[in-house]
Amino acid sequence: MTRTAPSRARVLVAALVLALLLAGCSSGGAREDGRITLRFQSLAWQQESVEATKDLVEEWNASHPEVRVEYVQGSWDSVHDQLLTSFEGGEAPDIVHDAADDLADFAYGGHLADLTELLPERLTSDIPPLAWESVTFGDGVYGVPFLQEPRVLIADAARLKESGVRVPTPARPWSWAEFREVTKELSGDGRYGVAWPLKEPVSATLNLSLSAGGRLFHRGADGKATVRFEEGDEVVPRTIHEQVNTDRSASPTTLGSGGSDTLPGLFAGKYAMVPLGFSYRQQIVQQAPEGFEWQVLPAPAGAAGLAQGVSPQTLSVAEDCPHKKEAVAFLDFLLQPRNMVRLALGDWMLPTGRRALADPALRTPEHGWATGTALAAHLRPAPARSVRGYPEWKDKVATPALQEYYSGAIGLGELRERLEKDGNLVLARYQR
Repeated sequence: MTRTAPSRARVLVAALVLALLLAGCSSGGAREDGRITLRFQSLAWQQESVEATKDLVEEWNASHPEVRVEYVQGSWDSVHDQLLTSFEGGEAPDIVHDAADDLADFAYGGHLADLTELLPERLTSDIPPLAWESVTFGDGVYGVPFLQEPRVLIADAARLKESGVRVPTPARPWSWAEFREVTKELSGDGRYGVAWPLKEPVSATLNLSLSAGGRLFHRGADGKATVRFEEGDEVVPRTIHEQVNTDRSASPTTLGSGGSDTLPGLFAGKYAMVPLGFSYRQQIVQQAPEGFEWQVLPAPAGAAGLAQGVSPQTLSVAEDCPHKKEAVAFLDFLLQPRNMVRLALGDWMLPTGRRALADPALRTPEHGWATGTALAAHLRPAPARSVRGYPEWKDKVATPALQEYYSGAIGLGELRERLEKDGNLVLARYQR
C-alpha cells in the first residue's frame, strides 16, 4: 500500500477541509419525507477497491430506497486527525472506515458506538473471535473487522530456483535461523538476499515477533500495560540486525525506505526477497517488467509457528449517528460473504469472514492468493492495538531505538533499556 507521510500542518488542513466538506454534504440524518441518509466515509484507495465499494453502495441504494447511503472519499494519510476533527465538531460521518489500531482512542473517547447488541448473529459468527478481539475495548465492540493482510516474503522466483535453496510453504516454513542462512546463500557480487523496508520499523517488528513468542506488552492485575523486552522479543530484531551488520545479506540502504521503494531493486535482481504486506502484490502485477517471475512465500516461523500480528481494516458507526440500526443493516449488507470477496479482491487483501475466505477466487495459486489464505488462521491482533500511549511510545521511543539498532549504532542491551525504561515512562503517563 502506497502511503506518504504528509506534514502535520498539511494533515490538519486536509482534515479541516474534509470535515467542512462533510458538514456541507450533511443530510441531517432524516429528511421531511422520512427517508434516512447515512454518510459512509470509505478509505478504499485502489481503483478496483473504490469501484467495488461504490458499486455496493449503489446496489444498497437501489434496493433500500428508505435508507440512502452517501459515499464519501477519505484518505489513509489523514484519517486519524480528520476523524478527530469531525468527532469534536459534531460532523463525523455516520459510518467510519479505519484500521483496528486507530480505534482505541476513539472508542475510549466515546466517539464510536458500541455495536455489541446491534450486530447480527450471521456476522458475529462468521468472523473468528481473534478478529473481534482487535475491535473490542473494555466491554464493548467498536467496529467490524473485515479485511486484513499478513506480511509475506515477495521473492524473485528465478533467483530462488537458481540457488537451489529449499523453498518454504505454509506447511513447511523457514525458521528464522534458516531464513538467515538462506539470505546469506543468496547474497554476493553486489546483490543481497533480502531488503527490509523499515521506514516504519515498529509495527513490522512487533507483529512478526509474535512468531517467536514475543509480546513486548504485558498487563498486570490492575490492567495497566508495561514493556518487557524478553527472549521471544529478541529473535526478529536480532535476525535483521545480524543480516545487515554481520552477514551483509540485507541491504543497509533500504532500512529507511517504504515498501514501494524496494520494488525496483527486486525487479532488477539486486534483492532476492522483500518482506511486504500481502496487498503489495497488486503493485507488483502492475509494475514488474515482462518476464519477471515472482512468488509469495510465508514469513519465517518461530516458537509460535507462523503467528503474526495484524491490524484489520474496520467499519464503525459514530456514536452521534441517530440511525445506528440502519447503519448496522448497511454493514451487514456490505459484508455479506459475496460482497466481502469483492472487497478483498479489490484491495488484494484477505477477508476476515470464514465463508468469504473459502471462496475459490481466493484459493487460487495465481498471484500467491493460496499462500495468503493458508496464513489466515495464524493471524492475531496486533500486540499494541489496545495499549494507551502506544502512538507516543512508537514515535518517540521505539522508532528511533529500532532504527539505531538496525543500523548498528547501538547494541541489543541499549535497545532493551530504551524500549523498557524510556517506554514505560511514556505509558505510565497515559495510565495514571
